[in-house]
Amino acid sequence: MNRTFSLLSPHGQAVLIAALALLIFTAFPFAWMISTAFKESREIFVTPPTLWPRDFTTENLARLFEETRFLTYFRNSLVVSLSTVATTLLFSTPAAYSLTRFRFYGREKVAALILFTYMFAPIMIIIPFYVMVRYLGLTNTHAGLVMAYTAFCLPFNLWMLRTFFQSIPVEIEEAAMMDGASRLQAVIRVILPLALPGVVATGIFTFILAWNDYIFARVLLSADELKTLPVGIADLYNASVVDWGMIMAAGLLVIAPVAGVFVFIQKYLVAGWGAGGVKG
Repeated sequence: MNRTFSLLSPHGQAVLIAALALLIFTAFPFAWMISTAFKESREIFVTPPTLWPRDFTTENLARLFEETRFLTYFRNSLVVSLSTVATTLLFSTPAAYSLTRFRFYGREKVAALILFTYMFAPIMIIIPFYVMVRYLGLTNTHAGLVMAYTAFCLPFNLWMLRTFFQSIPVEIEEAAMMDGASRLQAVIRVILPLALPGVVATGIFTFILAWNDYIFARVLLSADELKTLPVGIADLYNASVVDWGMIMAAGLLVIAPVAGVFVFIQKYLVAGWGAGGVKG
């Protein structure tokens, strides 16, 4: 390692040192969370603090399942996130395709307007959205929460998928139609397989946003049995004594599904981001 470092130019050494510092700065909170999740309660507040647990224990995880409704919150987050991904892709995929394949007046203006709507932060639209959801009778329901996430994710997903469809040459689709396929068959059998990395990347973005959201879930849900993970874990801070071991164990289980998604479909994610940067 030292020999490799010495072979680098001064500029390369500076970049390497900066990259390592950034890695440590970013990874340390996660390492501390994982460590605290497996520490005994008395070890969490010892001085000086220890990075790794002296006595490894799963007591915090066991108490998390026994004393809280973590599994209920986890199931709710999973149902809401997957429903949001399915609903958003169901609407954004054909809409993005139409913006790249059909010519109509104001097409570019529509695309720009779609991106403009994404510029509004969730906190700016939560009150009018709550009024609308209440009028529809969907407050304190998962359906209302899915509708909120879909409305927030749809503009950005449309813009992303539009770029992915633009990277696919129109000639490929025309060749399939000349061979006897209908437009629908050409889209399903030719275009969608080519756009799959982009669709997967967009789905991951939607899943992470719905999985991590706190604002919409806090405002639109009040029943404890309907709460999602961010709200349920935040309620652990309201106890008279904050149980940091249990909170860190919950945080570890929250990031595990997201990390698993990245590990198993990393190739689609990288391909999707790369395809989105190329305009055919």
